[in-house]
Amino acid sequence: MTTPLKTRILLADDHLVVRRGLRLVLDAEPDLEVVGEAGDGAEAVKLAGEVEADLAILDVTMPRMTGLQAATELARRLPALRLLILSMHNNEQYLFQALRAGASGYVLKSVADRDLVEACRATMRGEPFLYPDAVRALMREHLEQAARGEDAPEDPLSSREGEVLKLVAEGNSTREIAEVLVISPKTVERHRAAILEKLGMRDRVDLTRYAIRRGLVEP
Repeated sequence: MTTPLKTRILLADDHLVVRRGLRLVLDAEPDLEVVGEAGDGAEAVKLAGEVEADLAILDVTMPRMTGLQAATELARRLPALRLLILSMHNNEQYLFQALRAGASGYVLKSVADRDLVEACRATMRGEPFLYPDAVRALMREHLEQAARGEDAPEDPLSSREGEVLKLVAEGNSTREIAEVLVISPKTVERHRAAILEKLGMRDRVDLTRYAIRRGLVEP
């Protein structure tokens, strides 16, 4: 993929002040241009194709659809789109999920003013961008798994089940979930039952706790 003269960026974060600050940083660079902003993952998925973005920068934790869920969907719909995950969490689980979702890098908000521009450029060159602790975490995980002869544990839920789980944990009703995902209420109930069975859980409270641990919703 040829790097464009000016990278068109879609910026997704549910905090307007954060988006505006990051936009100022990015638009100040001659080779970067923010062409769209989204307040949640679902909006980011919708806008990415409309604004013809080259790169999507996605916050990890957003309403309706997380940045990780959005990255998975965008990687499926727009394979040429490059993806960066932005997070306030120095969290290995988020890091590994981001890489599995197809992201080329993981940038901490605490140092975004220093790292984000270089992360964008590295991603567009086809290079990964990881902060130092992330590199150490990947090396440690690889060595530990190799010693045990194990593969990294996968989330037992499908992509759709993860979407349903997030919306359940956010307190949405079956009908509301059906409207957001454009599926029938009966399909929502089937997904909910499958999630409970796969996770060995009993109710919404258990699902909400699990969703928090997986980084789908904020505590």
